[in-house]
Amino acid sequence: MAATIALVDDDRNILTSVSMVLEGEGYTVQTYNDGVAALAAFNKQTPDLAILDIKMPRMDGMELLRRLRQKSDLPVIFLTSKDEEIDELIGLRMGADDYVRKPFSQRLLVERIRVILRRREAASAGEGSADGADAVLVRGSLKMDPLRHAVEWHGKQITLTVTEFLILQALAQRPGFVKSRDQLLDVAYDDQVYVDDRTIDSHIKRIRRKFKASDENFSSIETLYGIGYRYNEA
Repeated sequence: MAATIALVDDDRNILTSVSMVLEGEGYTVQTYNDGVAALAAFNKQTPDLAILDIKMPRMDGMELLRRLRQKSDLPVIFLTSKDEEIDELIGLRMGADDYVRKPFSQRLLVERIRVILRRREAASAGEGSADGADAVLVRGSLKMDPLRHAVEWHGKQITLTVTEFLILQALAQRPGFVKSRDQLLDVAYDDQVYVDDRTIDSHIKRIRRKFKASDENFSSIETLYGIGYRYNEA
């Protein structure tokens, strides 16, 4: 059966355009103009994944997520026009799975949906991928569980978006080996999605910042200027 995606946004243009794209990918789409209407519908029937705008009338995305997490682990992607990292950190710690910032690539959004649903299905079935990509990865003080989207550093949980997780996983899989920006782009984004290679630099900065918040001595991701990045096992 096709997965059901709930799209919650007060922008009718986004509701229309994103719905068309998702339906074209074979998903069943339910749309809502605000958090109150969405919550009432979710209480009757839970979708497979929800895409929530943060800024909405009556009930914003953060409050909707807070109420959802009281009784559901429904996968959630936030749409946001804000660029304040505090909003992302709060959302992720509350249980959001990923962020996509407006204006956004619809292909990128579809790719993120696929990744999250695939991981959720595999985790529910207790299965991993045939090539071992979903196996728990341990590199020194780092532990990554792809199926549960869980990251630990010295036993402390680190909250990462899907994109950040994929980039760190690619680096940690081969400690000491350099990954170029282009190689990391291929890992983190669908090859049909255009993203400037400097986007990787921004993601790396955010990953480092999150680890340093837990351990100020974190230095396992090394920059090789003009070449790329590598993970040094601690």
